[in-house]
Amino acid sequence: MFDGKTIFVTGGTGSFGNSFTRMVLTDHSPERVVVFSRDEKKQHDMRLALNDERVSFVIGDIRDRPQVAYAMRGANYVFHAAALKQVPSCEFFPFEAVQTNIIGAHNVLESAEEVGVEKLVVLSTDKAVYPVNAMGQTKALMEKLMLARAQSHQTTSTTFCGVRYGNVMCSRGSVIPLFIDQIKAGKPLTVTDPKMTRLLLPLTEAVKLVTFAMEHGQQGDVLVQKATASTVEVLAQALLNLFGADNEVNIVGVRAGEKTHEVLLTPEEMIRSEEYDNYYRVPCRAGRNYEDYFSRGDLKATFIKDGYTSENATRLTVEDTEALLLSLPEVQAELKDWPTARKLKRIAA
Repeated sequence: MFDGKTIFVTGGTGSFGNSFTRMVLTDHSPERVVVFSRDEKKQHDMRLALNDERVSFVIGDIRDRPQVAYAMRGANYVFHAAALKQVPSCEFFPFEAVQTNIIGAHNVLESAEEVGVEKLVVLSTDKAVYPVNAMGQTKALMEKLMLARAQSHQTTSTTFCGVRYGNVMCSRGSVIPLFIDQIKAGKPLTVTDPKMTRLLLPLTEAVKLVTFAMEHGQQGDVLVQKATASTVEVLAQALLNLFGADNEVNIVGVRAGEKTHEVLLTPEEMIRSEEYDNYYRVPCRAGRNYEDYFSRGDLKATFIKDGYTSENATRLTVEDTEALLLSLPEVQAELKDWPTARKLKRIAA
């Protein structure tokens, strides 16, 4: 799929962009990978780390539509990962979130159609489902922009689709690096609500989901990967066990903008979704059928109680969570220089 193609990644210096670019360069033979982002320091570090002439780095902001269109010329596939993702930042500066997550996304979608991109995948989040914060609300509208453009597919040769996943393990939005830092510093682990559940998706699985969407996604599809989940209490205990630590656990209460459970599919989406072994596919309503919204219903449609959430996903035990954490390169690196008998015993086992 990627051999001989030019791939354009917005926000390409982030967790996803780094991992995805490495995967493409290692497993495929692309003509070129264009990393588009604002951070010159991260681009410099990534350029030195990859040392691959097939990768081009372009400084730019998705808020700047002419620069996006200029940099995207010649691209076959686009992965839109650039966004403001921190909940507090978006709460304090919501219009900044609007300009990046909504207007910036519009610029990317419009540029892709203008320059003749074959396919574009937008990366969304569980926070876009029943959004309770500005970050989720802006990402929800990003999805709507993608769907609206897909619904007008009769006038475009570009295929638009998207993926939706929760916090990736060990990414910037994950609580795992925070817990590890607190363990190593001998500080109490700050847990908001022990019974809060979170989906546990390794970065490699997120990359597989996005690649799957590029290969199989149809016009307007939203694809969701099935994942295991645990309570925050179980996650904290698993990390304490791995590090052989006995830090206290402080319950600090639910923070502003947080949900008790992550929601990846609403009950309404589940009704019309297609289920596969590892994914759910939510197809797009074809065309702009105003009657479906104003006067025409579906007598066969039924309402169901639950969607797909971290509450009803397969729940891991402490031992299962330890095994999953140990499979992550980031956790392995943190454990490498942490000399405890228990840690060494677990790695040997």
